[in-house]
Amino acid sequence: MRSLVIPQTIVLLALSNVFMTFAWYAHLKHLHARSWVVAALASWGIALFEYLIQVPANRLGYTALTLPQLKILQEVITLAVFVPFSVWYMGNPLKLDHLWSGLCLLGAVYFAFRS
Repeated sequence: MRSLVIPQTIVLLALSNVFMTFAWYAHLKHLHARSWVVAALASWGIALFEYLIQVPANRLGYTALTLPQLKILQEVITLAVFVPFSVWYMGNPLKLDHLWSGLCLLGAVYFAFRS
């Protein structure tokens, strides 16, 4: 059972993070000339879909992972979604410091999941 729960959790968290990333940052590209209230309302509309996926993902993941493991997994997935979004969608350059940051996160994953 645990062998299926973790991959399912990862897929659901990745999908929810796509919505979250767009909710948090896409307005910077598309609604920069509009009022922040318009951007907030649009973001909330997108974030609804994030929560409809994220809450079941966390409930499922918590059946096989500890809360700290679930949180570290979430953070790694967040950056795995954010980096391509930042580079390809928002047009930001990828820097060597991003690699070092990613390696630090891999260290966090190691310590969170070691027995």
